[in-house]
Amino acid sequence: MPEKSKSTPTEESEKTEEQLEREDSSLLPRDLPGMQRWSERRHLIDTKDLSLEEIDCIMSVASVCKRLYDMQLAPLTVLQNKVVTNVFYENSTRTRSSFEIAARKLGATVINLDIKTSSYSKGESLADTAKTLAAMGAHAVVQRHSASGTAQQLADALGESAHVINAGDGWNAHPTQALLDLFTMQEVNPSVIGCKVAIIGDILHSRVARSNIWLLQKLGMEIHVAGPPSMVPPYLDQLNVIVHKHVHEALEDADFVIALRLQTERQQQGLIPSLSEYKMLYRLDHKRMEAAKPGVRLLHPGPVNRGVEVTDALIDDKEISLVANQIANGVAVRMAVLYVLLGGRA
Repeated sequence: MPEKSKSTPTEESEKTEEQLEREDSSLLPRDLPGMQRWSERRHLIDTKDLSLEEIDCIMSVASVCKRLYDMQLAPLTVLQNKVVTNVFYENSTRTRSSFEIAARKLGATVINLDIKTSSYSKGESLADTAKTLAAMGAHAVVQRHSASGTAQQLADALGESAHVINAGDGWNAHPTQALLDLFTMQEVNPSVIGCKVAIIGDILHSRVARSNIWLLQKLGMEIHVAGPPSMVPPYLDQLNVIVHKHVHEALEDADFVIALRLQTERQQQGLIPSLSEYKMLYRLDHKRMEAAKPGVRLLHPGPVNRGVEVTDALIDDKEISLVANQIANGVAVRMAVLYVLLGGRA
């Protein structure tokens, strides 16, 4: 049988953009069951309305994206004609950087809007800012804002002009963080049905907690929470979430533990008596984690207040902590989200 001919450097350089895009597209799945649902979806505002098919689709695509990213390939071309704009009204390191890396890895052009020097600082409305970006050719707007509901407001204002991806709005939602948390859990336990997840800390003000509760319950996971009474919303029992007064009760037989960041301004508001009392009652350490199942794994959305929510020894324990995995997986999951919304049409 004759040996298959290989492309020479000259032939490779003469390939059209369409040919290169077709080759790159073949590296990513296009026929998953959830692709059709994603092709009909305009925005990613929360995890509440995601179907199991859509969730499975993201997990599958993220798995491929992670392998491609780990191979350190040159940027793909599947989104080479797309413009992704990051509009962050709140400070961010992990989320903004991972969205930027994810978009560039897929070949998209990335615009990072500097809010401090934008027209928003002069009084321009959020909707007008977004419409300006859409008129300039933005295909997707990744937004973070301190006010709950602003992602939906942005989506309503843009309509069919551009996709909106919520990178965190107030206390409301942070869907890609929940998706990457699930992806990280499934890497160590592919069958998460029936797993117990304990969420510890400031539940009331946590968009991460809300998005995880909606998402993980869809997968058949059991959610338990514990935190200062002033930081636990009263309606959680209506969401089939089990609330505990003491942290060791929430941790008992847990498969996964999610520690939430304590915003120090809560102490100034009088929601907790003192940091020392919080650490005494809720800080996670190796001793407290003994109540959980053998092989329990720890997650944290970051940034971590070391010594407050979690001890240094625990957060750095590679046998328990999945925090480094979460950071790496953030790029893969956000690549998957951008791909299914912008490029992976069924």
